[in-house]
Amino acid sequence: MNIDISEIIRDFPDFRVAVVIAERIDIQPGRPAELAAAIAERETASRAAWGGMELSEIPGVAAWRKAYRAFGIKKTSYRSSVERLVKNVLAGRPLPEINAFVDAYNAVSLTHVMPLGADDLGQVAGDVAFRYSRIGDQFIDMAGAAEEGGAPESDPPKPGEVVYADEDKVLCRRWNWRQDVRSLVTPLTGRAVVTVQANGAGDLEAAVADLTAMLGRFTGADTQVTIADRMRPFAPLG
Repeated sequence: MNIDISEIIRDFPDFRVAVVIAERIDIQPGRPAELAAAIAERETASRAAWGGMELSEIPGVAAWRKAYRAFGIKKTSYRSSVERLVKNVLAGRPLPEINAFVDAYNAVSLTHVMPLGADDLGQVAGDVAFRYSRIGDQFIDMAGAAEEGGAPESDPPKPGEVVYADEDKVLCRRWNWRQDVRSLVTPLTGRAVVTVQANGAGDLEAAVADLTAMLGRFTGADTQVTIADRMRPFAPLG
């Protein structure tokens, strides 16, 4: 299994992504009290750091707004995953409670103002890549069923859109906007692949160290890390 960012790195030379393979995951029901306390502390710290500022003034948010504009996303309804987290927390809303694995990486995303995403490795086919969309790409929005009250429908990416994909499908549209429903991490997940994404702002290595510690602490995960960047745009994982 490999990570490939070669298709977009010329246009986005500051892009760096850490790919974390997490194995032997044990996701217990609910959010453990210790994790809940850690998340509450991080929410408080985020409000202290960024409260009173415009979102556009936060470096980690501004970097992704610039990247989105560069591949043609101008609508304010389409924002990076980390911007949505920061916006909600600054508005007094807590991080959503999903499961210990997802809650832990969302806490890391909030703290370091970087987009993170995870996919169940059992539902990932072959290599993964950040690339431009292609004819025939398929994507099923994780929010479709919840919003429409029925089965989610295919919502393929637009031409020129940056996507994160495996060999069969798009795992995340608009770079890090929203995930495909078929590879979500659930309590049944035993192995996962997590991406930690930087685009010219923030300390990627610090975020990765935080993530691996959180996943080990709250899900018992063993982790391996690979970083791809303009100097190494193609790399084996694990």
